[in-house]
Amino acid sequence: MSEDNLEISEEEQNADRSEEKKKRTPLSYIIEGAIYVSLILLCVFWVPEHVIQRTVVNGSSMQDTLHTGESLLVEKVSYHFSDPARYDIIVFYPYGRDAAKGEDEEEEYYVKRIYGLPGEMIQIKGNQIYVNDEVIDDEYAKNGVMDDAGIASEPIVLGDDEYFVLGDNRQVSKDSREPEVGPVKRENIAGHVILRIWPLNTFGIP
Repeated sequence: MSEDNLEISEEEQNADRSEEKKKRTPLSYIIEGAIYVSLILLCVFWVPEHVIQRTVVNGSSMQDTLHTGESLLVEKVSYHFSDPARYDIIVFYPYGRDAAKGEDEEEEYYVKRIYGLPGEMIQIKGNQIYVNDEVIDDEYAKNGVMDDAGIASEPIVLGDDEYFVLGDNRQVSKDSREPEVGPVKRENIAGHVILRIWPLNTFGIP
């Protein structure tokens, strides 16, 4: 192809683009802008509320698994299709999703690990956790120490929609052993912690 033909081809392409721009109406620009705004709003509001969100650990109740300042990804989809499992780390609302806490009226949420499943009988004796009168593995407890069984010192039978949760650092954790928290209802589980994303040297599945 000669240089003249190449120049003509480029000029034709530029002319075609100019002609296409002229054909666009103000309405098409408005529609395009609305689509972009909708996508941004979807990513900012809908996705964190219903699909996946980042949350930051505050406190020492999940040591030595999680530490203050670590960033986690919490997914909110899988529990719509399958049940929470024993030892899952979850985010939940201890006082219900609609309960406002503090002057800013932000919902308070906890990060804990599931030990008891719906319909099971839970009891804590010393440092051991019994499910239906059988001791279960408790490899996550920090130092293997649990000073206070709380309300679980007596057998607790979980309802069809209830889960018994504990923090890995049992000596400081406020969890299902506390009467004001108690068993967690399924509707108050916000999501499943699937990944630690910060700091980078601890990146991975917690």
